[in-house]
Amino acid sequence: MSKKSGKRITISPEELSYMALLNEITGVHVRDCIIDDEYNRVIFLVNPDEVGKAVGPRGSNVQRLRKIIGRNIEIVGFSEDLEEQARLALAPARVKEVRVVNRPGGRKIVYVTVESNDKGIAIGKNGKNVARARMILKRYFDVDNVIIA
Repeated sequence: MSKKSGKRITISPEELSYMALLNEITGVHVRDCIIDDEYNRVIFLVNPDEVGKAVGPRGSNVQRLRKIIGRNIEIVGFSEDLEEQARLALAPARVKEVRVVNRPGGRKIVYVTVESNDKGIAIGKNGKNVARARMILKRYFDVDNVIIA
């Protein structure tokens, strides 16, 4: 359960097995795993200081997992702080500002300002990077939308 949001996170048996696999291969403590069917990927959340270890030398662990699981693999740092999680979810884009706006009806929108030449990185091909940020922030902080500025 995330301390800041108080939300219970449900992890499916498939996600649990992927988390155990990443842990077995890398020795990294895996915080969470999200299966994203739309982009055929599995997103792993690990402690920020263990991202490099999880990825492996020249991406070797990611490549190995991709072969075993048959989906693209993404490793993202995890934080219980909304602003920090937004930054980690959009890495390697350089985030200048994260602003949370609560709309009428309880909708929560996060506006993320990135360096102007990092906008494409933050959004990603076909919007896949901003979609990753939306999924993670929805899951942990009940954010309804992430807008890149």
